[in-house]
Amino acid sequence: MKKKKKYRLIQIAVLLMFLAAVVLYASAKTNYLACKLAEGYEIKGVDVSHYQGTIDWKVLADEDIDFAFIKATEGSGHVDSKFNENWVAADNTDLKIGAYHFFSFDSPAETQAQLYIETVGDLSGNLIPVVDIEFYGDKFSNSPNVEELVAELKTMLKLLEEEYGVKPMVYTTYTFYYKYLDGEIDGYPLWIRNVYFSPNLDMRGEWTFWQYTDQAVLDGYSGAEEHIDLNVFYGSLDELDEYVIWE
Repeated sequence: MKKKKKYRLIQIAVLLMFLAAVVLYASAKTNYLACKLAEGYEIKGVDVSHYQGTIDWKVLADEDIDFAFIKATEGSGHVDSKFNENWVAADNTDLKIGAYHFFSFDSPAETQAQLYIETVGDLSGNLIPVVDIEFYGDKFSNSPNVEELVAELKTMLKLLEEEYGVKPMVYTTYTFYYKYLDGEIDGYPLWIRNVYFSPNLDMRGEWTFWQYTDQAVLDGYSGAEEHIDLNVFYGSLDELDEYVIWE
């Protein structure tokens, strides 16, 4: 009886290891698929924050990229510790650069917009403002009310549009998009995250930027985070100019 029980436990352990291997393999393959599909796009870029540490923008700009989005602010009171340094240095390269805000579910849209505007200032010659809205912390299991959150997001988008004279872009994940944003942000440029497959599968013509991996490794930064996000633009370099705020 004891031998049978031991044998059964070994079987279960082997099965669990097999399932774990399958999950890891599938995860690697799905990200591989996204990366292969992204090769079909000419214009590529990165998004960065303090996690990448000190960035040598001259080196990073030579890593076959054309644009960079830099984290500026979060919520109503947090400025990314590397924003000013990154913004000035990146502006001295040939990259097209933009600044993004991480949206807080626990802070008024008005004060979040104010923080972004005061921190980033004039965006002439740079890419349009971006609002990054996604689940964080326990917000997936403790989800905000759909109508209330969408209303807050629309308030911030309106305030940024009034300030900069262009429609801001919304960055989000697939899960968040289909829970909160589908049909709610039509007319706003969409930057979608999908590290498994191309968003053309169900969003053809709807997205502007696609974040296809968070596992890339490039030269030019020295932070504790060895990886960097890579993105593609749905268009040509000339078409990218349409998302630059000109004076």
